[in-house]
Amino acid sequence: MLGSVVVGIGIAGCVRMRDLLAPLPSSAAEKFSIKGFVSRRTLEDQQGVKQISVTEALSRDDIHVAFICTENTSHEEHIRQFLEAGRHVCVEYPMTLSYTSAVDLWNLAQQKGLVLHEEHIELFTPDFKQLKKDIAGKTLEEGTLHFTGGPLKSDFGFPSFSGIARLTWLVDLFGELTVTAASLVEEKENKYMKMTARFLTRQQKPLTWIEEHGPGLGRAKHIHFRFQDATITELPAGQREPVGLFMQDLVLFGRKLQGEVSAAELQEERSRILHCLQLADRIQQLSENTQA
Repeated sequence: MLGSVVVGIGIAGCVRMRDLLAPLPSSAAEKFSIKGFVSRRTLEDQQGVKQISVTEALSRDDIHVAFICTENTSHEEHIRQFLEAGRHVCVEYPMTLSYTSAVDLWNLAQQKGLVLHEEHIELFTPDFKQLKKDIAGKTLEEGTLHFTGGPLKSDFGFPSFSGIARLTWLVDLFGELTVTAASLVEEKENKYMKMTARFLTRQQKPLTWIEEHGPGLGRAKHIHFRFQDATITELPAGQREPVGLFMQDLVLFGRKLQGEVSAAELQEERSRILHCLQLADRIQQLSENTQA
């Protein structure tokens, strides 16, 4: 069994604890055993699990794995701490708020022979899986993904990082991208922002990604993908699955720890994650230059 600690008890942290306490039967998720949780706040037991300090989590011999579920701005520090202490790490996206630090952390994990796993539950959603099937073999001419949501918290990082799930969608659907332009409109007094990033695919086809956040904006994805023989303007309704998104991710992490994921699959995933972080970095640079 792999003794585990959950760091951060927000929505994701509570779901992680729930899944660790009741793992999917006969799956790799059964290999985890939760030993405690870490929080900045002093809390009572959560779901029957006791609170421990970071120092204890880093030093205990029976803790082998850390689930990092804190605010985005502190992911990098926590990952580094636990990797240095010889622990495997699962972290909510985005892994870090810079491409270079992500490369550094991945290299550190490899040096120590540890698994560093970045959660991307958006790739497990039924609508995404169905969309990927629907566009298989189609030739993209142009496309737009416009995401809306409520105001962003300051500790989420720049929108290209806090919204990296949408960027991951585009890369997983259409392959490696090149950023051609990016801009950010921000009205801090109104808690409103709109980031627009423009890309070219390897086939030199244009893609646009818009992240728009503000009071009263409902959480939604709007798509417009035009192909040679079809246009898709609504997300398909995929088949709902009995296993939750975080549990699917937990099983994947467990399979990695058991050596059940091929080196080729691991390399492909790492390349995609780092490519998305590199794009997010470039979008931030271009947006800040435009604002300046």
